[in-house]
Amino acid sequence: NQIKILKKTLFGKDHNCENIKTYSDFTRNIPAQNYNTLKPYIDLAKHGKSNAVWIGKPRWFAKSSGTTKNKSKFIPVTNDSLKKCHFKAGKDMLSLYLTQYPNSKILKGKSLMIGGSTDINQCENYYTGDLSAIIIQNLPTWVQLKRLPSIKTSLITQWEEKIEKIIQESENQNITNISGVPSWTLIIIDKLMKKHKVNCLNQIWPNLELYMHGGVNFECYKSQFNNCVHTKKLNYLELYNASEGFFGIQNDLQQNDLLLLVNHGVFYEFSPIKNGLEQVDKIIPLQEVEMNTIYSMIITTNGGLWRYKIGDTITFSSLKPYKIKISGRTQSFINAFGEELNESSANNAINYACVKTNAIIKDYIAGPFFYNDKSGAHEWFIEFKTSPNNIGDFNKILDLKLKELNSDYEAKRGQNVLLKSPIIRVMKKNFFYNLFKQQNKLGGQNKIQRLHNNRKFITQLIEKL
Repeated sequence: NQIKILKKTLFGKDHNCENIKTYSDFTRNIPAQNYNTLKPYIDLAKHGKSNAVWIGKPRWFAKSSGTTKNKSKFIPVTNDSLKKCHFKAGKDMLSLYLTQYPNSKILKGKSLMIGGSTDINQCENYYTGDLSAIIIQNLPTWVQLKRLPSIKTSLITQWEEKIEKIIQESENQNITNISGVPSWTLIIIDKLMKKHKVNCLNQIWPNLELYMHGGVNFECYKSQFNNCVHTKKLNYLELYNASEGFFGIQNDLQQNDLLLLVNHGVFYEFSPIKNGLEQVDKIIPLQEVEMNTIYSMIITTNGGLWRYKIGDTITFSSLKPYKIKISGRTQSFINAFGEELNESSANNAINYACVKTNAIIKDYIAGPFFYNDKSGAHEWFIEFKTSPNNIGDFNKILDLKLKELNSDYEAKRGQNVLLKSPIIRVMKKNFFYNLFKQQNKLGGQNKIQRLHNNRKFITQLIEKL
């Protein structure tokens, strides 16, 4: 069906897609795309051109900057992608959860949805805003009646004002579930608990049972949530919902992988990652993937994205059914010395060091440091909620765990010659919050790039110390 639609679009005609009959025809006619190569067609759709990337004229465009660039992207959101991808997956998510917890009471209370801080902007013949804002505007009535905050508060652009309004509207309600990016959700929870002078969120919302999250690695934040909710078990449900589509759901709460959604209008392809680089000449369809290989994900969607490199990296944990783990971003890695450190290994190592030293991490980034003798190290900028008992021990444990997880890192650390012991800089309280504030990037849609392969951002960061 998507190929039939492709043939009717301007994009399809420009890529000679009239005679596509096989997957080989599809890949031969359409090279893998990024935002810049699709942008001319998206711009035409924004300015009222029919059938530019999908049938008809999309009314909505999700504004997204991702984690690596400040330049805004405008992702088309069609009626098909809203109803047959995002909303359909949302209903699947609810069904999967209630199947596992048939005695759940989440539907008897309110859902607190902490979305982005960009309002809906009306342009010529279309609207732009964060995906969360677009979804809120289009939710069916029965969902609107169950959610908080109000639409007016959800669309406030000033994040600090928005936090206060969210707290005012939700603090006396029967909140049974929360959804949102962990870092920003924790800020709201912390302010709410301080306002009420309590040490457990259940003292405010006794029926809270579920937190739904996505977009960033959750292990860095789980201990903070556990500290906030310790008188009653809180269930955690991970989602893979991006501006480009809804791709995965944690269908088993006892496992930390995600069921890949294969019946929601998305066609998946994958290119292996080697030495931190995408192997774009080795793109394969879903049925050819293998376990324990890092892939960059390429999607063709019912929103008009054709062979689009989304920028996320994943590994497969199961092939029957297809289940994935998000390992990071294609731009989030360190390979300055041939160590090939990805975000997944970094997260695992730093969480392990926290457990061993009774620390709780709030946020971090890391990048290469170069000595004059051509050797180097990884420089870590870490903001702790609870500092480790001994920062030296933390450093040693982090280093040892990285060696255990990554043989390339271990080899480069050999004899402490090429790659030396990590350098750890402990950041003051609220450092990353203030950094985002200075960059005008406060809000639920903004995420931090954890690993950097050069000194550009690190140098900017040091200037703010």
